[in-house]
Amino acid sequence: MPSTTRQDWRTIRSLLPYLWDYRYRAGLAISSLILAKLANVSVPLILKEIVDTLDQNREIALVLPLSLLVGYGLMRAGSALFNELRDAIFAKVRHGIVREISINFMEHLHNLSLRFHLDRKTGGITRDMERGTRSISSLFNMLLFNIIPTLIEVILIAVILLANYNPWFAIVTFGTVVIYISATFMVTNWRMKFRVAMNKRDSAASVRAVDSLINYETVKYFGNEQYELDQYNEQMCSWEEAAVKSQTSMSALNFIQAFIIAIGVTITMVMAGEGVVSGEMSLGDLVLVNTFLLQLFIPLGFLGMVYSQIKHALSDIDMMFQLLDKKPEIVDSVDATELINPNGDIEFKNINFSYNPDRQILRNINFTIPPGKKVAVVGESGSGKSTLARLIFRFYEINTGTISINGYDIKKVTQQSLRAAIGIVPQDSVLFNHTILYNIEYAKPGASQQEVEEAAKMANIHNFITSLPQGYNSTVGERGLKLSGGEKQRIAIARAILKNPPIMVFDEATSSLDSAAEQIINKSLKKISTQHTTLVIAHRLSTIADADEILVMHKGSIVERGNHSQLLELGERYSTMWQLQQDKINDTINY
Repeated sequence: MPSTTRQDWRTIRSLLPYLWDYRYRAGLAISSLILAKLANVSVPLILKEIVDTLDQNREIALVLPLSLLVGYGLMRAGSALFNELRDAIFAKVRHGIVREISINFMEHLHNLSLRFHLDRKTGGITRDMERGTRSISSLFNMLLFNIIPTLIEVILIAVILLANYNPWFAIVTFGTVVIYISATFMVTNWRMKFRVAMNKRDSAASVRAVDSLINYETVKYFGNEQYELDQYNEQMCSWEEAAVKSQTSMSALNFIQAFIIAIGVTITMVMAGEGVVSGEMSLGDLVLVNTFLLQLFIPLGFLGMVYSQIKHALSDIDMMFQLLDKKPEIVDSVDATELINPNGDIEFKNINFSYNPDRQILRNINFTIPPGKKVAVVGESGSGKSTLARLIFRFYEINTGTISINGYDIKKVTQQSLRAAIGIVPQDSVLFNHTILYNIEYAKPGASQQEVEEAAKMANIHNFITSLPQGYNSTVGERGLKLSGGEKQRIAIARAILKNPPIMVFDEATSSLDSAAEQIINKSLKKISTQHTTLVIAHRLSTIADADEILVMHKGSIVERGNHSQLLELGERYSTMWQLQQDKINDTINY
């Protein structure tokens, strides 16, 4: 639906605090604007005097008009000078506000919950952000360089006409402006639905394109290039239809505006011509009125386009501010404290959790991890293992119960200090499209080359990196697509090692490794585990046989607990899982 007037004013009010920070510079720019318009309006007045002087007394034309001609030139130069000063002064305001809002927008997106980011469509959000920030700059440009100057000029011309000529000149001029603006607003508001439809289709097409390119390999695996093109073409056809309607309606608006201006100019010039013929007005007055009308209606000729662009800009900005208005699901409490020097003592107490009300994920989870100990969680897919890692990072709020570190409820400590105390190697290790050095160093920005290499050696990835032509400066591609799954996993392990937090979480950390690499990495992980409090979420039971305690989960509940030997002796779910994996290993060896 088109952006309503109330939404437009709300959007403008949202921009005012940013503009207030630059109020002095903005005031100086507006002062330059007023001076430019005063100089611009003075030009026809001087031109009138020149024409009247030349017409009345040709013998002194070379004496008196010289000063008027110089003044005419000075006013034109002054108008240009103050306009350029306005542009130069306001540039800092316009670009500064765009920068601040862009930073706030990015900060806000990072503060939104994991739930939001799992549901978001990256292409659509980036396109909304791009259009929104670009529209902010355009909005200020149009307001300061088109709307306000035109408004000032209309007022000045109306005052001059009213003070010096028949009131009907001012009435016709002002009436034409009012009718013009009213018609422009009405038609533009009607056609806004086409622009909104264009934006939606544009965002949808962008989402489709980005999603297709991100999943490039999957598209190739299934030979679905044409299918992706068909899907993209479907969105672009909808966009094309809306764009054609938008342009057609714009052409209709332009004709209506030109027709109104033509009528106003014709009526005014007829009155001025009659005034000259009757002797009530001089030839200079005719030139003055004609020049005023040209100065006034030329910028008005762009008003429809400007107003339309303002409406479009406000619509685009509103979409961005709607995201800014979205409240973060996870926020620090007012009295949140820093988690200082945690020793890694972790407790999950009576935890119940669900992503959605209709599906319970965790049921009455209770366990502790003493400092320096290693606890492993195993179970079938969907049993809630990985959810534990997300909850300890406080990516979601639990329904009931308490998660505490060093006796502090994680809800009562700052998210920054909480996450600084925890390192993780996730099951799906996504890397930035940057160098290997950057991706490892990301855990500790500013780390030395030696520190990065030591972490890489512990993760058994150093030799591979140095074998590459560009070594640590090799780029990994979008989401690390240039590397194998095992290579990405080892870089993620090196990153976690470099962070060196008191608590480590390994979420299927060796899931992408072959058996030989797994054995090497397991040695590193065991070494790391002896120096940290460790939570291991595992599928391969061989990787957690040395854990101090193993928790077996089933349908969101802990159904067994104990060490490896105790669980084997119990002879239930864990023992069955262990035997199945051993049989699989033996079958592989025999094969």
